[in-house]
Amino acid sequence: MSQEDQFPLDALPTKGRLIGLDLGTKTIGVAISDGLQMTATPNVTVTRKKFGLDAERLLEIIKDNACVGVVIGLPLNMDGSEGPRAQSTRAFVRNFAQKCDLPIAFWDERLSTSAVTRTMIEADISRAKQAKVVDKLAASYILQGALDRRR
Repeated sequence: MSQEDQFPLDALPTKGRLIGLDLGTKTIGVAISDGLQMTATPNVTVTRKKFGLDAERLLEIIKDNACVGVVIGLPLNMDGSEGPRAQSTRAFVRNFAQKCDLPIAFWDERLSTSAVTRTMIEADISRAKQAKVVDKLAASYILQGALDRRR
């Protein structure tokens, strides 16, 4: 069974809040959907420390928001192949799945950060302000893509 088979979108419940994660090397962007799974909203950016602490913080956010499933951006290369970042994401998910009893799904996150950054530049948001919000906005972009695909 491939990893895609283990973490498909259709394994997620169709009702209830989903959490979307954009895993970066220094931060984790977090977004939460509404209960009807129509809209993703940026939530918070978690500064990464160690896996155990990061997982605890994410589980706390999941509990506080009564989430029923997890969508994690998978950073594929433009040709669809997997590089070191995708492998790192898969390793995180393998470990996180042992601590989190919710269903988890991957979503192709190619260009999510660049799309969000382009939108912020067009909105004339300063670089300093962009840096503070880009990760949670990218998580929202990833989660919204998954929500739209499921509809």
